[in-house]
Amino acid sequence: MTTFYAILMDGMIYASWLFLVAAGLTVIYGVMRILNMAHGSFYAIGAYSAASLVGWYFSSNGEANPYWSYAILVGCALLAGLVVGFVIEQGLLRFMYKRNELLMVIVTYALLLILEDATKLVFGVDPYFTYQPYSLLGRSMIGELAFANYDLALVGASVVVGGLCWFVLNRTHTGKVLRAVIHDREIAVAMGVNVRLMFAGTFIVGTTLGALAGALTAPSISVSPGIGVEVIVLAFAVVVVGGLGSIEGAVVGALLVGLTRSMAVHLAPEIELFVIYGVMSLVLAVRPQGLFGRTVARKI
Repeated sequence: MTTFYAILMDGMIYASWLFLVAAGLTVIYGVMRILNMAHGSFYAIGAYSAASLVGWYFSSNGEANPYWSYAILVGCALLAGLVVGFVIEQGLLRFMYKRNELLMVIVTYALLLILEDATKLVFGVDPYFTYQPYSLLGRSMIGELAFANYDLALVGASVVVGGLCWFVLNRTHTGKVLRAVIHDREIAVAMGVNVRLMFAGTFIVGTTLGALAGALTAPSISVSPGIGVEVIVLAFAVVVVGGLGSIEGAVVGALLVGLTRSMAVHLAPEIELFVIYGVMSLVLAVRPQGLFGRTVARKI
């Protein structure tokens, strides 16, 4: 039973992190049909911003309230996501919305390379460590196993983010308008919907979600060059398994990948690196559009 609990808890924690990473990618593709290769860079920018500012806070305010560091983490993510998302959407993407989807992949991949180098220029190549928020919450015992409370809080954060995304898309006027844009962009324009404004808002939200994932992950990792590239591969695996553009699919995909990887780590560690892509291959063999993906009719 101890092994079972370890697999379950590790899988849930890893799945919550995967969902946070993949949520912004899913939102952007679901509305804008842009397969955003630069999403990993937004994750890295959020992580670097949070790690550098939290590190400065603890080093220059020795007697300050340490719990303010959590507000700094979230605040950095929101600010970085809003600024970077606005600049990129207004400065580049809005001129390319009517272009071919393959071209958009190439453009966002080029953006990934540019942002990776820009991150190194701004923050340097040395790793950042911001362990204080991670250790501050302590640890809890679940049966015979000890887990960091910060990791458990990450599960709660993913539930909140997923719930907000679902609520906005399904229970608000703005969400209903977005769904109309998703299903038929031309009819939405004809009905007076400002599609360009919807696209700008969606991209900024997706960018902010990516930065938030990086900021919340920063206390538990070494923030170093290359983390954005590593993350984008895992994010694509989740959204492909769940179905591109589906929040529900991202949740199920993250759980499936997270629990499967946890089983491999505890029972067969030699196949850990393979198991994520094995799950993706099996799902695509049965449902090429993903578990929750919709078959889209082609317009002629």
